[in-house]
Amino acid sequence: MKLNNKLVSIIIPCYNQAQYLDEALQSVLDQTYTNWECIVVNDGSLDDTEKIAKTWTAKDNRFIYFYKENGGVSSARNFGLEKAKGDYIQFLDADDILDKNKLKLSLNQLNATENETIKIVISNFRKFTNNPDKTTIPYCNLNAQLFNFESLMYRWNETFSIPIHCGFFEATLFEGIRFPENLTAQEDWIVWVNIFKMGAKALFIDKPLALYRRNDKSRTMTKDLHSDQLKAYEYFKNNLSEAEFHKLSVVLISRYYRSTIHFKTKLNEIKQTNTYKLGYLIKKALRKLGILKPSKYLFEKILKLKIVSKYL
Repeated sequence: MKLNNKLVSIIIPCYNQAQYLDEALQSVLDQTYTNWECIVVNDGSLDDTEKIAKTWTAKDNRFIYFYKENGGVSSARNFGLEKAKGDYIQFLDADDILDKNKLKLSLNQLNATENETIKIVISNFRKFTNNPDKTTIPYCNLNAQLFNFESLMYRWNETFSIPIHCGFFEATLFEGIRFPENLTAQEDWIVWVNIFKMGAKALFIDKPLALYRRNDKSRTMTKDLHSDQLKAYEYFKNNLSEAEFHKLSVVLISRYYRSTIHFKTKLNEIKQTNTYKLGYLIKKALRKLGILKPSKYLFEKILKLKIVSKYL
Protein backbone atom coordinates (compact mmCIF):
# COMPACT_ATOMS: atom_id res chain seq x y z
CA MET A 1 0.00 0.00 0.00
CA LYS A 2 1.46 3.34 -1.06
CA LEU A 3 1.83 5.91 1.69
CA ASN A 4 2.78 8.93 -0.41
CA ASN A 5 -0.33 10.93 0.45
CA LYS A 6 -0.53 10.08 4.15
CA LEU A 7 -0.70 12.98 6.59
CA VAL A 8 2.10 13.19 9.15
CA SER A 9 1.47 14.98 12.47
CA ILE A 10 4.59 16.57 13.95
CA ILE A 11 4.12 17.30 17.66
CA ILE A 12 6.35 19.91 19.32
CA PRO A 13 5.96 20.57 23.07
CA CYS A 14 7.54 23.86 24.10
CA TYR A 15 8.22 25.28 27.53
CA ASN A 16 10.43 28.39 27.72
CA GLN A 17 12.46 27.38 24.67
CA ALA A 18 11.61 30.30 22.42
CA GLN A 19 15.28 30.86 21.59
CA TYR A 20 15.39 27.48 19.82
CA LEU A 21 11.90 27.30 18.36
CA ASP A 22 12.66 29.04 15.05
CA GLU A 23 15.33 26.46 14.21
CA ALA A 24 13.05 23.55 15.07
CA LEU A 25 10.17 24.90 12.99
CA GLN A 26 12.46 25.76 10.09
CA SER A 27 13.58 22.12 10.02
CA VAL A 28 9.90 21.16 9.71
CA LEU A 29 9.26 23.67 6.92
CA ASP A 30 12.32 22.32 5.06
CA GLN A 31 10.92 18.76 4.92
CA THR A 32 11.00 17.30 1.41
CA TYR A 33 7.75 15.46 2.20
CA THR A 34 5.12 18.17 2.36
CA ASN A 35 1.86 16.55 3.56
CA TRP A 36 2.27 17.33 7.24
CA GLU A 37 0.73 19.31 10.05
CA CYS A 38 2.93 20.71 12.82
CA ILE A 39 1.27 21.03 16.22
CA VAL A 40 3.12 23.43 18.52
CA VAL A 41 1.98 23.02 22.12
CA ASN A 42 2.93 25.94 24.35
CA ASP A 43 3.04 24.37 27.80
CA GLY A 44 2.52 27.59 29.79
CA SER A 45 5.75 29.26 28.68
CA LEU A 46 6.77 32.59 30.22
CA ASP A 47 8.95 33.67 27.28
CA ASP A 48 8.23 34.58 23.64
CA THR A 49 7.08 31.11 22.60
CA GLU A 50 3.58 32.31 21.62
CA LYS A 51 4.89 35.28 19.62
CA ILE A 52 7.32 33.12 17.66
CA ALA A 53 4.85 30.30 17.08
CA LYS A 54 2.23 32.69 15.74
CA THR A 55 4.66 34.10 13.17
CA TRP A 56 4.90 30.58 11.75
CA THR A 57 1.16 29.94 11.77
CA ALA A 58 0.75 33.23 9.87
CA LYS A 59 3.17 32.22 7.14
CA ASP A 60 2.00 28.60 6.68
CA ASN A 61 -1.33 27.12 7.78
CA ARG A 62 0.27 23.70 8.26
CA PHE A 63 1.62 25.08 11.54
CA ILE A 64 -1.03 24.88 14.27
CA TYR A 65 -0.57 26.57 17.64
CA PHE A 66 -2.12 25.68 21.00
CA TYR A 67 -1.63 27.11 24.48
CA LYS A 68 -2.22 25.12 27.65
CA GLU A 69 -1.40 25.58 31.31
CA ASN A 70 1.93 24.15 32.34
CA GLY A 71 1.72 20.42 32.95
CA GLY A 72 5.09 19.09 31.83
CA VAL A 73 6.44 17.58 28.63
CA SER A 74 4.32 14.42 28.87
CA SER A 75 1.15 16.45 29.29
CA ALA A 76 2.09 18.61 26.29
CA ARG A 77 2.82 15.60 24.07
CA ASN A 78 -0.44 13.95 25.11
CA PHE A 79 -2.29 17.17 24.30
CA GLY A 80 -0.68 17.10 20.86
CA LEU A 81 -1.71 13.48 20.34
CA GLU A 82 -5.32 14.41 21.11
CA LYS A 83 -5.22 17.15 18.47
CA ALA A 84 -3.30 15.18 15.82
CA LYS A 85 -5.14 14.18 12.65
CA GLY A 86 -2.26 12.42 10.93
CA ASP A 87 -1.80 8.81 9.90
CA TYR A 88 1.73 9.00 11.30
CA ILE A 89 3.27 10.72 14.30
CA GLN A 90 6.65 12.45 14.46
CA PHE A 91 7.72 13.96 17.79
CA LEU A 92 10.18 16.84 17.96
CA ASP A 93 11.31 18.72 21.05
CA ALA A 94 11.55 22.49 20.61
CA ASP A 95 15.35 22.55 20.96
CA ASP A 96 16.03 19.70 18.51
CA ILE A 97 16.03 19.49 14.71
CA LEU A 98 14.90 17.12 11.97
CA ASP A 99 16.91 16.40 8.83
CA LYS A 100 15.00 17.66 5.79
CA ASN A 101 14.52 14.07 4.53
CA LYS A 102 13.32 12.56 7.81
CA LEU A 103 9.65 12.21 6.83
CA LYS A 104 10.29 11.22 3.22
CA LEU A 105 12.84 8.50 3.97
CA SER A 106 10.72 7.10 6.81
CA LEU A 107 7.70 6.77 4.54
CA ASN A 108 9.87 5.28 1.79
CA GLN A 109 11.01 2.58 4.22
CA LEU A 110 7.43 1.73 5.12
CA ASN A 111 6.50 1.69 1.44
CA ALA A 112 9.21 -0.85 0.77
CA THR A 113 7.98 -3.42 3.31
CA GLU A 114 5.02 -5.78 3.13
CA ASN A 115 5.25 -6.71 6.82
CA GLU A 116 2.11 -5.28 8.46
CA THR A 117 3.57 -5.57 11.98
CA ILE A 118 6.18 -2.92 11.12
CA LYS A 119 4.68 0.33 12.34
CA ILE A 120 7.80 2.28 13.31
CA VAL A 121 10.85 3.61 11.52
CA ILE A 122 13.79 4.61 13.73
CA SER A 123 16.66 6.69 12.41
CA ASN A 124 20.09 7.31 13.83
CA PHE A 125 21.05 10.71 15.25
CA ARG A 126 23.93 13.06 15.96
CA LYS A 127 24.48 15.74 18.60
CA PHE A 128 25.09 19.47 18.25
CA THR A 129 25.41 22.42 20.60
CA ASN A 130 24.73 25.67 18.75
CA ASN A 131 25.37 25.05 15.07
CA PRO A 132 23.45 22.11 13.53
CA ASP A 133 25.99 22.06 10.70
CA LYS A 134 28.67 21.09 13.23
CA THR A 135 27.59 17.83 14.78
CA THR A 136 29.33 15.26 16.94
CA ILE A 137 28.91 11.52 17.40
CA PRO A 138 25.79 10.35 19.28
CA TYR A 139 25.96 9.38 22.95
CA CYS A 140 25.14 5.74 22.09
CA ASN A 141 25.33 3.42 19.11
CA LEU A 142 21.91 2.49 17.78
CA ASN A 143 21.36 -0.65 15.73
CA ALA A 144 18.34 -2.65 14.61
CA GLN A 145 19.04 -5.47 17.11
CA LEU A 146 18.16 -3.12 19.98
CA PHE A 147 14.61 -2.43 18.86
CA ASN A 148 12.70 -5.09 20.77
CA PHE A 149 10.93 -5.38 24.10
CA GLU A 150 13.77 -7.21 25.90
CA SER A 151 16.46 -4.67 25.01
CA LEU A 152 14.27 -1.65 25.68
CA MET A 153 13.10 -3.04 29.00
CA TYR A 154 16.40 -4.22 30.42
CA ARG A 155 19.17 -2.31 28.66
CA TRP A 156 17.73 1.21 28.52
CA ASN A 157 20.06 3.83 30.08
CA GLU A 158 22.85 1.28 30.39
CA THR A 159 23.93 0.69 26.80
CA PHE A 160 21.52 2.94 24.90
CA SER A 161 18.45 5.14 24.84
CA ILE A 162 16.53 6.49 21.85
CA PRO A 163 15.75 10.20 21.47
CA ILE A 164 12.02 10.36 20.84
CA HIS A 165 12.43 12.30 17.57
CA CYS A 166 14.39 9.39 16.10
CA GLY A 167 11.08 7.55 15.86
CA PHE A 168 8.42 7.78 13.15
CA PHE A 169 5.24 6.07 14.34
CA GLU A 170 1.99 4.81 12.90
CA ALA A 171 -0.66 6.84 14.71
CA THR A 172 -2.67 3.73 15.66
CA LEU A 173 0.08 2.83 18.14
CA PHE A 174 -1.10 5.68 20.36
CA GLU A 175 -4.74 4.70 20.51
CA GLY A 176 -4.11 3.14 23.92
CA ILE A 177 -0.73 4.64 24.86
CA ARG A 178 0.09 8.00 26.43
CA PHE A 179 3.14 9.53 28.10
CA PRO A 180 2.95 9.21 31.92
CA GLU A 181 2.28 12.72 33.21
CA ASN A 182 3.68 12.19 36.70
CA LEU A 183 7.19 11.89 35.26
CA THR A 184 9.43 14.70 33.98
CA ALA A 185 12.07 12.28 32.70
CA GLN A 186 12.12 8.61 31.67
CA GLU A 187 8.62 9.10 30.21
CA ASP A 188 9.86 8.20 26.75
CA TRP A 189 11.33 4.94 28.07
CA ILE A 190 7.88 3.87 29.25
CA VAL A 191 6.31 4.73 25.89
CA TRP A 192 8.96 2.85 23.90
CA VAL A 193 8.52 -0.22 26.13
CA ASN A 194 4.72 -0.15 25.88
CA ILE A 195 4.83 0.11 22.09
CA PHE A 196 7.14 -2.86 21.67
CA LYS A 197 5.34 -4.84 24.34
CA MET A 198 2.32 -4.76 22.00
CA GLY A 199 4.38 -6.62 19.41
CA ALA A 200 5.16 -3.71 17.09
CA LYS A 201 8.29 -4.00 14.97
CA ALA A 202 10.61 -1.32 13.62
CA LEU A 203 12.79 -0.63 10.62
CA PHE A 204 16.11 1.17 11.08
CA ILE A 205 17.60 3.91 8.94
CA ASP A 206 21.27 4.15 9.84
CA LYS A 207 21.47 7.82 8.93
CA PRO A 208 21.48 10.82 11.32
CA LEU A 209 18.01 12.10 10.45
CA ALA A 210 17.47 13.49 13.96
CA LEU A 211 19.74 16.11 15.51
CA TYR A 212 19.88 16.20 19.30
CA ARG A 213 20.89 19.48 20.93
CA ARG A 214 23.23 19.29 23.88
CA ASN A 215 21.63 21.89 26.12
CA ASP A 216 23.13 22.33 29.60
CA LYS A 217 19.87 23.97 30.77
CA SER A 218 17.61 21.14 29.61
CA ARG A 219 15.51 19.20 32.11
CA THR A 220 17.68 16.09 31.76
CA MET A 221 20.89 18.04 32.44
CA THR A 222 19.71 20.13 35.38
CA LYS A 223 17.68 17.76 37.56
CA ASP A 224 18.38 14.66 39.55
CA LEU A 225 16.82 11.80 37.58
CA HIS A 226 16.76 9.25 40.42
CA SER A 227 13.27 10.18 41.59
CA ASP A 228 11.89 9.75 38.07
CA GLN A 229 13.72 6.45 37.67
CA LEU A 230 12.00 5.26 40.84
CA LYS A 231 8.63 6.49 39.55
CA ALA A 232 9.23 4.62 36.28
CA TYR A 233 10.10 1.51 38.31
CA GLU A 234 6.83 1.85 40.23
CA TYR A 235 4.95 2.29 36.95
CA PHE A 236 6.38 -0.94 35.57
CA LYS A 237 5.41 -2.77 38.74
CA ASN A 238 1.78 -2.41 37.72
CA ASN A 239 2.28 -3.02 34.01
CA LEU A 240 4.64 -6.00 33.78
CA SER A 241 4.15 -9.65 34.56
CA GLU A 242 5.63 -10.90 37.83
CA ALA A 243 8.51 -12.56 35.97
CA GLU A 244 9.25 -9.44 33.90
CA PHE A 245 9.20 -7.18 36.94
CA HIS A 246 11.46 -9.55 38.89
CA LYS A 247 13.96 -9.54 36.03
CA LEU A 248 13.85 -5.73 35.88
CA SER A 249 14.48 -5.56 39.63
CA VAL A 250 17.52 -7.81 39.36
CA VAL A 251 18.86 -5.83 36.39
CA LEU A 252 18.53 -2.46 38.13
CA ILE A 253 19.93 -3.67 41.46
CA SER A 254 22.92 -5.23 39.66
CA ARG A 255 23.44 -2.05 37.64
CA TYR A 256 23.50 0.19 40.72
CA TYR A 257 25.72 -2.28 42.58
CA ARG A 258 28.28 -2.21 39.74
CA SER A 259 28.07 1.59 39.67
CA THR A 260 28.77 1.77 43.41
CA ILE A 261 31.72 -0.60 43.13
CA HIS A 262 33.11 1.44 40.23
CA PHE A 263 32.79 4.66 42.26
CA LYS A 264 34.53 3.13 45.29
CA THR A 265 37.34 1.78 43.11
CA LYS A 266 37.93 5.18 41.52
CA LEU A 267 37.82 6.89 44.92
CA ASN A 268 40.41 4.48 46.32
CA GLU A 269 42.63 5.10 43.30
CA ILE A 270 42.45 8.86 43.91
CA LYS A 271 43.29 8.39 47.58
CA GLN A 272 46.50 6.60 46.58
CA THR A 273 47.80 9.54 44.53
CA ASN A 274 50.55 11.80 45.92
CA THR A 275 48.40 14.88 45.31
CA TYR A 276 45.60 13.54 47.49
CA LYS A 277 48.02 12.46 50.24
CA LEU A 278 49.71 15.87 50.26
CA GLY A 279 46.37 17.65 50.40
CA TYR A 280 45.24 15.43 53.27
CA LEU A 281 48.42 16.20 55.25
CA ILE A 282 48.00 19.96 54.69
CA LYS A 283 44.34 19.78 55.74
CA LYS A 284 45.30 17.81 58.85
CA ALA A 285 48.00 20.36 59.77
CA LEU A 286 45.68 23.33 59.27
CA ARG A 287 43.01 21.71 61.42
CA LYS A 288 45.55 21.09 64.20
CA LEU A 289 46.57 24.76 64.03
CA GLY A 290 42.91 25.80 64.19
CA ILE A 291 43.01 27.71 60.89
CA LEU A 292 41.32 25.24 58.55
CA LYS A 293 38.13 27.28 58.06
CA PRO A 294 39.91 30.65 57.51
CA SER A 295 42.34 28.96 55.09
CA LYS A 296 39.46 27.40 53.17
CA TYR A 297 37.74 30.80 52.92
CA LEU A 298 40.96 32.46 51.71
CA PHE A 299 41.57 29.73 49.12
CA GLU A 300 38.05 30.14 47.70
CA LYS A 301 38.58 33.92 47.42
CA ILE A 302 41.91 33.44 45.61
CA LEU A 303 40.33 30.91 43.26
CA LYS A 304 37.51 33.34 42.40
CA LEU A 305 40.02 36.12 41.72
CA LYS A 306 41.93 33.86 39.34
CA ILE A 307 38.76 32.97 37.45
CA VAL A 308 37.71 36.63 37.17
CA SER A 309 41.19 37.79 36.05
CA LYS A 310 41.18 35.11 33.34
CA TYR A 311 38.28 36.84 31.58
CA LEU A 312 39.44 40.47 32.10
